[in-house]
Amino acid sequence: MARRVFFSFHYQRDIWRVNQVRNSWLCQPSITEAGFIDVAEFEKLERQGNAAVQKWIDAQMDGTSVTCVLIGAETSTRKWVQYEIEKSANRGNGLVGIYIHNIKDRNLKTDYQGHNPLDDLTVATNTGYDLPLSSLYTTYDWVYNKGYDNLGTWVEVAAKTAGRA
Repeated sequence: MARRVFFSFHYQRDIWRVNQVRNSWLCQPSITEAGFIDVAEFEKLERQGNAAVQKWIDAQMDGTSVTCVLIGAETSTRKWVQYEIEKSANRGNGLVGIYIHNIKDRNLKTDYQGHNPLDDLTVATNTGYDLPLSSLYTTYDWVYNKGYDNLGTWVEVAAKTAGRA
């Protein structure tokens, strides 16, 4: 079954690494991607204000079943990443975290591992305790866990965990 996937990430800092992950889906017929916007268009959208950015994100998430949070050095500090994770959880999307700091950038350099933003958002359980999303959904390292070969499986696991069979 093809899954429509939304990718959440820190655009300015991580786009080089992100594109390596996002382009890998071209070889995986089980994954289709939600909309993509280039840097000039995103900057134009940001100038239109928060409501315009939020509307664009909401529209891009429509019809998705999984959100991949691509975690770079500063991803957890980005307000739109936090919004995208909250929106995904609220709409019942599966979530998968993928550390991308070990992917080499255009200068062949890696980065430091950032904080997992799935640690910061919680869901209420029927036991009365709130659990971090990271306790429900798995986070992988793109390089060490062989993301190119496993992205489709990770997406399926996240979808099934969320009840999106």
